[in-house]
Amino acid sequence: MKPYAAMVLLQFGYASTTVAAAATLKQGMNHFVLVVYRNAVAAAVLAPFAFCFERKTKAKLTRATFLKIVGIAIMEPVIDQNFCYVGTKMTSASFASSFYNILPAVTFIMALLLRMEKLNLRKRHSQAKVAGAAVTAAGAFLMIVYKGPVVNFLWSMRRAHEDSQGVGVDHEEGTNLLGGALMLFISTMAWSSFLILQSKTLESYPAELSLSVWICCMGVMLNAIIALVVEHGSLQPWSIGWDMRLFTVVFTGIICSGVSYYVQGMVMKKRGPVFVTAFNPLSMIMTSVMGHIILSEEITLGRIFGAICIVAGLYSLVWGKSNEHQRSMNEGAATNKGEPELPIVGSKQVITGELVNE
Repeated sequence: MKPYAAMVLLQFGYASTTVAAAATLKQGMNHFVLVVYRNAVAAAVLAPFAFCFERKTKAKLTRATFLKIVGIAIMEPVIDQNFCYVGTKMTSASFASSFYNILPAVTFIMALLLRMEKLNLRKRHSQAKVAGAAVTAAGAFLMIVYKGPVVNFLWSMRRAHEDSQGVGVDHEEGTNLLGGALMLFISTMAWSSFLILQSKTLESYPAELSLSVWICCMGVMLNAIIALVVEHGSLQPWSIGWDMRLFTVVFTGIICSGVSYYVQGMVMKKRGPVFVTAFNPLSMIMTSVMGHIILSEEITLGRIFGAICIVAGLYSLVWGKSNEHQRSMNEGAATNKGEPELPIVGSKQVITGELVNE
């Protein structure tokens, strides 16, 4: 149950940081600066733990591994985070979180193309994975295309008169919807690529904390250069006080760029990148509720119907992954039992199956 609990708690952290970042960006904070600060905070927090727990780890930073880390930093701290913030600012926190529900399907397809996932449509667990990915994507599409009537809750009745005057109205009907969706799609592709590349890097560099520190440090360097170029060397966007900006920087740095990299790495070593992304729809539901309460964003009937489809697809995809994982473990145990003279080879086959196929 540990991987499940870790991913559920991580999604709650994602939802909280999404709402906090949306509020901060709409107050005028530069997204490049936010990315630099959050990754700097994450590196500062994780570095002592990496030194204490992984200084004796036999993980060698070869040239190939370093190039992978640079690629990861470009995919996640540079492309994913910046395009995510731009897309969120152009739309809304709840819309961005809803759009990201295509992530499990995108990651599943990319993992299939890279042969990191096995697919046998004659097997029930493979059918469940395909059906789950399709239903999840359909639910996300429904939430984006069909809005339906606004659903008012007890705590939102006080804002009814503000909504009628256009105050607190969801930005999804704005002219930036198409552009924001494009930004979020690019971010989703980068995030999926990051998860897969991180999973492959951990095979040759099995030090989750150290890898997270490297990713954050590279993210700080690359984004700082971009921010200085975009802002023409101005230092004004870099100033923050004891306000929402500082809270967002620290909170997103610790949760999104710190804890999440480490937790994802640990879970991916056991279950693979598709299992990690399968829990992303939970963040959408949490973000929609928190955005509605904190940012006065609307919750529509279409979003509720889409959420139901997404939860159903999530259950199917996770069930398929869990069933496949159990089969792999059983086959590995049977192999070890039938061939006691080669216990090391048998164990290695099981571990490799978890890393590549799960």
